[in-house]
Amino acid sequence: MAFAAAAIVYARDGREHFLAILFGDVFLFADILPKVLAGCLIGALITLILPRELVARWVGHESGFTGLLIAAMFGFILPGGPITIYPVAGAFLVMGADAGAVVAFITSWTLIGYTRALVWELPFFGADFVLWRILAALPLPILAGLLARLVVRTGIASKPDA
Repeated sequence: MAFAAAAIVYARDGREHFLAILFGDVFLFADILPKVLAGCLIGALITLILPRELVARWVGHESGFTGLLIAAMFGFILPGGPITIYPVAGAFLVMGADAGAVVAFITSWTLIGYTRALVWELPFFGADFVLWRILAALPLPILAGLLARLVVRTGIASKPDA
């Protein structure tokens, strides 16, 4: 599909436009690659720093509702972008976290993450808006984690392999 799209752009817009897009994409790739590598390194280091037993006990299959709360709390407090968060989530899976906890972690980071609220929302929307938005979103990571556990338990989706 990428080659077909490139051929269409080349035929429709000419060589100059094609090369401008190509070089822009190459520069974007070169800019993102070190960040992706750093995120993967962070994920790998987490597997070395945190004991597997600790992760399995706190957010593993037997952690119950408390495991979802802990995972959601970590999603709330962990700063960074997707290039950092997703390798960390993958590391948690490798270390014994269950799918529900990882879904709660990612959902909490996405919906409630404090860094986004402080840097972007508070200056633009004010404290009242941010507070009400966070309060409205609080149950969603837990609900998403419970749903993920149910889906894996019923066999609708397989257990994620990390």
